[in-house]
Amino acid sequence: MSDQRPSLVQSPASDTGHTPLELGGSVWLRSGERTLGGATRIALLAAIRDTGSITSAAKAVGLSYKAAWDAVDAMNNLAGEPLVMRAVGGKGGGGTTLTPRAHRLIETFHAVEREHRKFIERASAAIEHFAGDWALIGRIGMKTSARNQLYGTVSAVKRGSVNDEISLALPGGQAIVAVVTHESTETLGLAVGAPAFALVKASWVMLAASDADAGQPLRLSARNQLRGAITQVTRGAVNAEVSLALDGATGAAPDINSTVITAIVTNESVDTLGLAVGTRAMAVFKASSVILGTAD
Repeated sequence: MSDQRPSLVQSPASDTGHTPLELGGSVWLRSGERTLGGATRIALLAAIRDTGSITSAAKAVGLSYKAAWDAVDAMNNLAGEPLVMRAVGGKGGGGTTLTPRAHRLIETFHAVEREHRKFIERASAAIEHFAGDWALIGRIGMKTSARNQLYGTVSAVKRGSVNDEISLALPGGQAIVAVVTHESTETLGLAVGAPAFALVKASWVMLAASDADAGQPLRLSARNQLRGAITQVTRGAVNAEVSLALDGATGAAPDINSTVITAIVTNESVDTLGLAVGTRAMAVFKASSVILGTAD
């Protein structure tokens, strides 16, 4: 089946206005709710078919020997029947072969992939703004355990000796800072102008009421200090969920279209800080608490 899921790879120039957007997608095969395989696993099967060796096949698709056999075991288990057969010993030292079902699976995948590619080409040509709309559909359909899913554009990349500091400009103008590894920066294509999203769990967000309207940030080790106005307070038995609509870049008051960030705090904190709908507050969280991702 076709699975249009956001992945952690993004071309840095895909949304800069200099390179035309192109619709993309990938094909995945599922067994019930579990993924049987995508292009990499099918490529592994094809390499086993061509080489007769799991070692050579793993090298051909860029997997370790263990990772290749782990993938084979997973496919065998999910298929409910063997796809790869390993012969031990004998003349020539044994080898690895595919079952007839595995051969059919490769052919089926490639046939579906060809038809999927044709669909993408037809849809992209027939529907105006299809690429941008499809990317947005992917983002809003994303499922994560993080309550806060914020979309923005990379505004700065500061290289460090070990990690990089990434600034993400939000639609309203305020920015989020995240600290990620060099490898993550490269893998995700995090460059100035690239679109990205930030995930922040509500339990990682602290709220401050005092000095929320002061011109200078609070003297805290937390890099992210976002100002706004409370739009909702939902109390539970012990904790409360507090939503904060963020101000604009120039300090403009939030409106119905403002970015919203949510925090989980105790009911006692709500009372102590006087947090109520309409009051000013600041959302505070560490740069290390921000997870960045990009969408294919």
